[in-house]
Amino acid sequence: MLIIPVKEGENIDRALKRYKRKFDRVGIVKELRARQHFTKPSVLRRNVIQRAEFIQQLRDSEEI
Repeated sequence: MLIIPVKEGENIDRALKRYKRKFDRVGIVKELRARQHFTKPSVLRRNVIQRAEFIQQLRDSEEI
């Protein structure tokens, strides 16, 4: 459970923004989606490698 202490006189929009940022950093939604189905370890490794290759291609294209 995420707890965001609201400071005295703090705007509720700012507190809500801090909550959303903390929620994204913790990765609760990502973990829940991952737990909905089982993924084989070999498939997970393959996805990680493909993601890394894609990012590397993006970085290489920026350098050119």
